[in-house]
Amino acid sequence: MPPSYAHVVTALRSAGCVFAEDEARLIFSTARTPAELTAMVDRRVAGLPLEHVLGWAEFRGLRIAVEPGVFVPRRRTEFLVEQAVALAPEAPVVVDLCCGSGAVGAALAAALPGVELHAADVDPAAVRCARRNVGAGAHVHEGDLFEALPRDIRGRIGILAANVPYVPSGEVGLLPPEARDHEPLVALDGGGDGLDVLRRVAAEAPEWLAPGGSLLVETSDGQAGLAVEILAGAGLIPRLEVSEELYANVVIGVK
Repeated sequence: MPPSYAHVVTALRSAGCVFAEDEARLIFSTARTPAELTAMVDRRVAGLPLEHVLGWAEFRGLRIAVEPGVFVPRRRTEFLVEQAVALAPEAPVVVDLCCGSGAVGAALAAALPGVELHAADVDPAAVRCARRNVGAGAHVHEGDLFEALPRDIRGRIGILAANVPYVPSGEVGLLPPEARDHEPLVALDGGGDGLDVLRRVAAEAPEWLAPGGSLLVETSDGQAGLAVEILAGAGLIPRLEVSEELYANVVIGVK
């Protein structure tokens, strides 16, 4: 006999799931058989992220496929997409760099029909996921940052959304177990001060952006000031946008 809704809620709550009722509803609505329901509850109780248990995450109204071992898109990153969409009407080429599951690229493609979308990540599992999510008309590449991108878009990118890893190396161990134990280190660890990957992206971004094109990156509140300086040092015109509601900081650099 499959577990009842009440039993699942109790099991999830006992495992420390703060939103046990909401999670139980999602698991019940996703499971296709009683056996799958039981297995999903067991995986969640064991600490697997809910999105990996479900096989998807909601992001800007889209269901984004998320495989085990792939970075789960955060709701705060919707603010980065919002900022990109506001800048993008004249951006025929859009890039989702460090794309992970491709959530940012998929959301941009949905909001900006007709754009030429490229997404890239160094992690093969993320690339597989992104190919499922961004749509048949998009181009998904595997490789390290700009090395993954085709040469013919150099100097033509209107929107370069780069949700780079920005957790300082010394703080990765302080992350919640769901992230620390189940998401790839390459998607979390941003080096000593958390901004090493941002520095690499900013250094090359000007030669890839079209005139007037924009680089958008997410940072923490404490890193935002230095991130602005990094973009300015790369020759971009920087500004900081903040969402109090989503606890999100997005630094934008315009060529």
